[in-house]
Amino acid sequence: MKVLLISANTLTTPYPVYPLGLDHVADAIRSRHEVRITDVNTLGETNALGHIIDGFSPDVVGMSLRNIDNTDQVNQRSFIDEYLDLAHTIRKCTPAPLILGGSGFTLFPEEMMTVLGAEYGIIGEGERLADLLGAMENNDPIIGIPGVVTQTGPKTIPPPLVNPGGRKHLRDSPHLQYYLKNGGMLNLQTKRGCPFKCIYCTYPHIEGRRLRLISPEAAAEDALRLQGAGAKYFFVTDSVFNSDAAHSIAVAEAFIQADIKIPWGAFFAPVDPPDGYFELMARAGLTHVEFGTESLCDAMLKSYGKPFRATHVFRAHKAAIDSGLYVSHFFLLGGPGEEGNSIDETLNRVEKLTRSVLFFFPALRIYPHTDLYDIAVAEGQISTAGNLLKPCFYESKQIPRNEILRRLKTHARKRANWVVGSGGANTANIVARLYERGHSGPLWEHLIR
Repeated sequence: MKVLLISANTLTTPYPVYPLGLDHVADAIRSRHEVRITDVNTLGETNALGHIIDGFSPDVVGMSLRNIDNTDQVNQRSFIDEYLDLAHTIRKCTPAPLILGGSGFTLFPEEMMTVLGAEYGIIGEGERLADLLGAMENNDPIIGIPGVVTQTGPKTIPPPLVNPGGRKHLRDSPHLQYYLKNGGMLNLQTKRGCPFKCIYCTYPHIEGRRLRLISPEAAAEDALRLQGAGAKYFFVTDSVFNSDAAHSIAVAEAFIQADIKIPWGAFFAPVDPPDGYFELMARAGLTHVEFGTESLCDAMLKSYGKPFRATHVFRAHKAAIDSGLYVSHFFLLGGPGEEGNSIDETLNRVEKLTRSVLFFFPALRIYPHTDLYDIAVAEGQISTAGNLLKPCFYESKQIPRNEILRRLKTHARKRANWVVGSGGANTANIVARLYERGHSGPLWEHLIR
């Protein structure tokens, strides 16, 4: 079959994100099907997608929905209308069945099937598209295939794949060149799943709670593949790179053995690192550490379900800084139990996180299949009959959102390294100009004070 896979993600703030998931999907079906990937960021002219569909004549069209919105209450942006426009273009150009997938779809399968009028969807890992295509070819029953959903069938996420495997191909294509020219950033994955129990996080639902490790050797091969393709930087997309410290150490050693030359970054939990951990990471090419810190008030860290406390944050921060790494911290304010004293405790203690960039999000987006969703329902903030496609944010009973934002902006005033939300259009314009001047990577290190 001829399969057209479309990356529908147009979120480029703070930087464009290469559609890694579609590479994995294409690998899963390439041996039996003719595959083409199209990224909407590269389309340019209005009718470009129509020309692609006309020229390729696909038998099926897969559309990956990475995000439903940007999760930023300060600079809100929803992508539903963009997805509707894409679906409309597809329907005008081909009678081929439309198949939805991606992390955003997995969170809202019933809603997105209805809104976009798709025939099929893949919940969870996109590699299961191979099973759907096989059934379609053989005229076998569709209902009952794990992860495959229809307009009328059940929409239950299946158990995660046992062995996800590393990416095998990185094709020289127009969408690859777009990312090389706009920051030079590509990405790879070293594991799937997340064992942590953060109340707001969707990773355990999408990828499962059990870690499934990609071999360090396969991860290093992928890094070499990115390097050979011209990447100037890569990001490890694991939910938390150090969720299995031993595996992350083995990956770093494999990078060293493979002689990886380009810098990279990853998400880390600010837990106590093993001795010499960040020194090893730096030798392996790590330059950017992004800590999911969320709060510096222990009561709030407990409320969020975090496996660390403020003292661990400061120790992890010092270890990374002492290893010569660029460090950033992400904070979520306004969750269950947040009040004036906890806000002030976090904002005052942030001063101790020297030589770093601090990203603050003054509200928590409520997503289904999370403990925060259950808390919001129990408190009457949302209803189980409600539709969360329109961004909905948790509201602390002790302190209103506008007061959180007021205190945050007061502390952040005239501090370039304190960023409220994603930074909005101003940040996006600055990053774009730096990319035009030949800079690469995430670039937030230029804000460090």
